[in-house]
Amino acid sequence: MGPIFRLAFHQLAGPRRLALIFVLAALPVALSALVAAIADDNASYEKNYINTLLDGMLVASILPIVTMALATAAFGNEVEDRTLSYLVARPISSVAIVLPKLLTSIVIAGPLLVLSGVAATVLGLDVGVQGAAAVGLALFAGLVVYSTIFTWAGLVSTRALAFALVYVFLWEGLISSFLGGVRYLSVRGYTLGIIHGLDDDGFAEIGDRVIEFPVAIAGSVAVTIIFFWLTVRRLRSMDVP
Repeated sequence: MGPIFRLAFHQLAGPRRLALIFVLAALPVALSALVAAIADDNASYEKNYINTLLDGMLVASILPIVTMALATAAFGNEVEDRTLSYLVARPISSVAIVLPKLLTSIVIAGPLLVLSGVAATVLGLDVGVQGAAAVGLALFAGLVVYSTIFTWAGLVSTRALAFALVYVFLWEGLISSFLGGVRYLSVRGYTLGIIHGLDDDGFAEIGDRVIEFPVAIAGSVAVTIIFFWLTVRRLRSMDVP
């Protein structure tokens, strides 16, 4: 799996893609520092910060956008260039091909997103180490789930990026905000549920609109396993030119 991981890393870690990821990851940190410096000390500050910057920007937007930029290209570039046959023709299992592709997206985006979430939380909220750790761990869990979904999408369709954009902004963004039941089938819902479950006191503001912590964990694991299996199955069954 090592050579495939190195190949995927070389493909995904291009200067332009890394620059975009870095800018997006730095944005919540910069805004947190700015808001904390100029905001008045009032009761609505924490509520607005959690709803707007943490949930609306970091969890609902930056996390999926960064992940889709990487994961949809893990197989997508090779499908478009018709070079996937070189990998499939090698005497290795489909799992040994899919796993390093998935890990590449996680390894590239994970540290930046986790650091971004932790730094933004420390700068913007008084929730201590527990709250910062809750955000970091939840973002990493969301990253893993999104990566499996978008890696599968990149293998299924040459328009995976368009599918990912529609999915994120329609299902994860719009529909899950208005229909509470959708949160049980939403990566955003899982991420927020993990944040609140790990620090319910620090993030009490979102307590009335998050799913139960055990359900968020179970949902994250289930979706990851299902889409990993679908990706392996698709690679085994597809007619590679």
